Amino acid sequence: MAGPLSGIRILDLTSVLMGPFTTQILGDLGAEVLKVEPLRGDDTRFTGHSRNRGMGAGFLNTNRSKKSLAIDLKSPAGRAAILRLARSCDAFVSNIRPEALKRLGLDYASLSREKPSIVYVNLVGYGRGGRYANKPAYDDLIQAVSGIAMLNQRVTGGAPRYVPLAMVDRIVGTAASSAVLAGLLHCARTGVGQEVEVPMFETMTQFVLGDHLQGHAFVPPAGPTGYARLLSPDRKPFPTKDGYIAILPYNDAQWRRYFEVVGLPQLADDERFSSMASRVANIDALYALVGESLLKRATAEWLEVLDAADIPAMPLHSIDSLLDDPHLKDRDFISTTEHPTEGTIRTIGIPTIWSASVPSAAHPAPRLGQHSVEILSLAGFSQADIDELVKDEVVRLASPD
Repeated sequence: MAGPLSGIRILDLTSVLMGPFTTQILGDLGAEVLKVEPLRGDDTRFTGHSRNRGMGAGFLNTNRSKKSLAIDLKSPAGRAAILRLARSCDAFVSNIRPEALKRLGLDYASLSREKPSIVYVNLVGYGRGGRYANKPAYDDLIQAVSGIAMLNQRVTGGAPRYVPLAMVDRIVGTAASSAVLAGLLHCARTGVGQEVEVPMFETMTQFVLGDHLQGHAFVPPAGPTGYARLLSPDRKPFPTKDGYIAILPYNDAQWRRYFEVVGLPQLADDERFSSMASRVANIDALYALVGESLLKRATAEWLEVLDAADIPAMPLHSIDSLLDDPHLKDRDFISTTEHPTEGTIRTIGIPTIWSASVPSAAHPAPRLGQHSVEILSLAGFSQADIDELVKDEVVRLASPD
């Protein structure tokens, strides 16, 4: 069964992580994604472990469900080819800085002349109109300027630290995929294309302040910034007799059952812990109490007891043990597949579950230029035209090996 975006064609001028993650989401949902790469290839091809040059581990799980065209966008012939290709596409997605796109002649004004209904989505570091608009941006920089690194310092009292994930790229990439879909829906209803800008800084500011604006949501401020529960130094996995456990009783009923399970039923009526507001106000004392009580039993015993009492708790995984999680195995979420050139690889699944139009990865991550001929043919280029572009080193084809 075809995925829900079957019939949609995306012209993809993204590289590294944020943009490619956006378009992989769309490709997994059934869109035909035409990945336009420079002749040297997307830089992510060359990062991390690989069996063959240009097919790094990160690339394999961020660029599946795509077709690769390797082309020199700085050449007049390359630019002309992309403009021709845009006529057959429903959406354009890029994370090239706007001024660079304008220099290339691939700004919204240029593409909309070729295809007025195109949905043009550009992922940028900082939104237009602000003083940072032309600055370069990467995940670490946005974690810094959006307050995330200092939140870690506020919790630990140590040095500011980045979260050890490319979380900004993936969060903003997910937001961008929603923007593409909303633009396509609007176009389907009205026939009108448009330009959409998805800025990293503003997206993550919304993400951070949604939790931590707190007292400054009011004018004048009703209290300080920062959500106390999230900033408690004791908000972390708790040690048990033989390991660690993650536990989060949340509502009044769950806390009442928790106090019963650990043999402290009287605390359910303690004014410090009897309501959500009082628990947040006394969160450090509450978490200290939880830490003491969980030391009395082993992790497996606690998980059984807490599950029976319907109290939210889970074991801790390392990255290695996550690969063997039984729930993920039930869903075949991390599966092994055969890549035509890379052999047996692990593939991360599609998280959503559909009752109809079930999405699936259309094909594995492509070799550089693997689909150059196919993609240019879509734009009306003859084989002779393509041969000429290859001879002039405007287009690259995948090597036979």
